[in-house]
Amino acid sequence: MEVGNRKVVLKGFITGAPKETDMEVKEGDKIVLQLPEDVKGAVLVKNLYLSCDPYMRGRMRESYDSYIPPFQPGSVIEGFGVCKVIDSTDPNFNNGDLVSGITGWEEYSLIRSTDKLRKIATSDVPLSYHLGLLGMPGFTAYAGFYEVCSPKKGDFVFVSAASGAVGQIVGQLAKLHGCYVVGSAGSKQKVELLKNKLSFDEAFNYKEEPDLAAALKRYFPQGIDNYFDNVGGTMLDAALVNMRVHGRVAVCGMVSQHSFSDPQGIHNLYTIVKNRVNIKGFLQSDYLHLYPKFLECVQTYYKEGKIVYIEDVSEGLDSAPGALVGLFSGRNVGKQVVCVAKE
Repeated sequence: MEVGNRKVVLKGFITGAPKETDMEVKEGDKIVLQLPEDVKGAVLVKNLYLSCDPYMRGRMRESYDSYIPPFQPGSVIEGFGVCKVIDSTDPNFNNGDLVSGITGWEEYSLIRSTDKLRKIATSDVPLSYHLGLLGMPGFTAYAGFYEVCSPKKGDFVFVSAASGAVGQIVGQLAKLHGCYVVGSAGSKQKVELLKNKLSFDEAFNYKEEPDLAAALKRYFPQGIDNYFDNVGGTMLDAALVNMRVHGRVAVCGMVSQHSFSDPQGIHNLYTIVKNRVNIKGFLQSDYLHLYPKFLECVQTYYKEGKIVYIEDVSEGLDSAPGALVGLFSGRNVGKQVVCVAKE
């Protein structure tokens, strides 16, 4: 059976904030829904859900010194996805299997490197959650909080971009660990979600705070033990002057700087000396040996109702460019996902 295969391609390397016009949804070559016999160790999948993640902006510029290579102009965009196996020449995967891993932003993808695909066996968790709660963002939150922040019960924890895919899980894990947790977000709606649905002790809209350092001092009069940084820039600068002695900063991302060709400098680095602050950047891939433990822990919390998860789902492949661009203006509420097709 031969079918069409619409896809999202990057038109060219970009500077500044991404725009929908930097991408194009176009009709690809027709494909046969059966693998040739000479294609070994591969799977053909139907893409069901695609993940929009801030790191993808970094792959839209011509930079080869990053931890992940750039997209190539004219080629299909890639990212994490949940897929259904249509045909397989890999003995580890059967037709009908549901899997998660890196796939193309298209209706069907041929995945030749199957070693990082993960079978989805959990039927009582929404499929799309394998891109968030049980996927890369959830594991990033787990590894960053427990391994980098090294929290203790009673710690004062601050999370920026707290209603996003990673931040919302960090805050809930911190509460379950017995910490006092404050989050920042960019709208009144998100602040209310943090306090009323995600169990944060306090939250504030950073766009309404003329002095971020003073705002953090107001919420943390005794200082911050752990700062989980998703944004960098002025928020990181403000957090540094509010860190307690031997405080820990887990630098997960710097979404506020993605659009700058000349990123903002940090002015308060002197505080890391007098307060002996530990600042550590990390990638979730550094801790993959903990993934089974993470899955067991977070699935248990979810099934017991101790963790909730918020998604923002866009419908259809045509919505994908706008959904990705929306991450950088705070348009999404929760984890941004694109639903390409139902099972």
